[in-house]
Amino acid sequence: MRSPAPSPSCSILLVDDNRLGLVARKSVLEELGHRITTAQEGAEALEQFQREHFDLVVTDYKMPRMNGVELIKKIRALDATVPVILISGYTDALGLTEATTGADAVVPKSANEVPHLVRSVNRLLRRRPAKKPVASRQLAAKARRAGA
Repeated sequence: MRSPAPSPSCSILLVDDNRLGLVARKSVLEELGHRITTAQEGAEALEQFQREHFDLVVTDYKMPRMNGVELIKKIRALDATVPVILISGYTDALGLTEATTGADAVVPKSANEVPHLVRSVNRLLRRRPAKKPVASRQLAAKARRAGA
């Protein structure tokens, strides 16, 4: 039995170049009551991340042009506090761990992916710090862009 979402209607950015994986994970997370925004590549995800506030980011590892670890580094440069989950079928082969990727959780693609993802999402959303007001985050993003 799935546990209920720790807080209703959290906003999650879900990134995966595989459309079927994206749709499946989106469905699971929406079932938990979350609002899901999707992106099919890293650059699109970064644009979304700069425009909107997200309580959590879930990204696949293997994507063209920018892999999940590269995306995590760019997200951390914009907001080091947002929790990030990395999903990969290569966790063992590439030694992908929280320590090597910068993710808060690494979920292997397997028959147990869904319960691992649900547990990780719930755990990370429970421990997240108080939200910054959206207006102040948008002002900070504008200031970063102006200074770049």
